[in-house]
Amino acid sequence: MDISLRIIILLFFIYSFLGWFMEVCVALHDENKLINRGFLIGPYCPIYGVGVLLIMLLLHKYADDPFVLFIMAVLLCSILEYFTGYIMEKLFKARWWDYSHKKFNINGRICLDNLLAFGILGLLVMYVLNPFFISMLSKMNEIIMNIVVCLLLILFVVDLCISLKIISGFKNITKSIKKDNTEEITRKVKEMLLNRGGLYRRLVTAFNFEASEKLIRDFTLKVKNSASKAISRLEKEKDKKIEQVMKEYNSKINKIKKSEKKEINKKVDG
Repeated sequence: MDISLRIIILLFFIYSFLGWFMEVCVALHDENKLINRGFLIGPYCPIYGVGVLLIMLLLHKYADDPFVLFIMAVLLCSILEYFTGYIMEKLFKARWWDYSHKKFNINGRICLDNLLAFGILGLLVMYVLNPFFISMLSKMNEIIMNIVVCLLLILFVVDLCISLKIISGFKNITKSIKKDNTEEITRKVKEMLLNRGGLYRRLVTAFNFEASEKLIRDFTLKVKNSASKAISRLEKEKDKKIEQVMKEYNSKINKIKKSEKKEINKKVDG
């Protein structure tokens, strides 16, 4: 594939963010609260970026056969997810995902539901998302692209170093790795960042889920209040309109009655 390294890097960050966003939405639906899914502090899950790049770079030769592409995407992403989970468990004694409660899972690291999703996402990436993103990125100014790529790489490396250092410091946080520890890890990371102060505290402030939840609640309340006011205003306008129409109707009726009365009086006088 003839794609520049800069576009490949940007695609990695785009899909890492989209994967993180999807994970957060799923967690919000299941737990009814925001949880910073993933290994890093920032809003990205690198496993999604890596998975998409592997599909793009290794499976493009199967693009003419959707069925084969589907099967290969399932195999590739399943291997990636399984061994990523295995390595992280061994390194940190914690799990960022656990499918033990689902049917047809392998050691809680992969499950049938995800296998099907991997295949569908592989098709979506290859036939829809990649052409769109590559087309948009190709139109980007080269200087701006270079600056964006450099900034993202610097932030990512800094985030990776801080996250590794912090999580390595409490890898014995749990007695067992047989569960999803993401929420607990997120809480511990936040506590340790706050305790260290300085730059670490600024990271927490910049990426504060409680503040995000409050923002969402405030926004939802604001929307509800605005909707209520709009409905109330419409009801008042409707009542005024009905009252105005009734007044016009009564006025016309009175005019007609007066006119008929005059005609009757004329005939009587005549």
